[in-house]
Amino acid sequence: MKKEIKMEISLLELQAGKEAKIVRLDDGCGFQKKIATLNLRVGKTIKKITTQPLAGPVVLEIDHTKVALGRGMAMKIFVEEKK
Repeated sequence: MKKEIKMEISLLELQAGKEAKIVRLDDGCGFQKKIATLNLRVGKTIKKITTQPLAGPVVLEIDHTKVALGRGMAMKIFVEEKK
């Protein structure tokens, strides 16, 4: 039996159009509370729509709602891509 190794990457590294599951939030309580208001938490499935050019935001879809995050926040959210 072959064991599959899952790779976690930052949300910023996830390719546009891909779905992933949030596995880790890499910052303190304030960040986690702010992210929770956007319905982003460990275990949630998201879809990355796009990363805007020129240091623009990362656009996600979560529960049929589009959300824009700054790149700094996106770098602190780690995901596993769904196959």
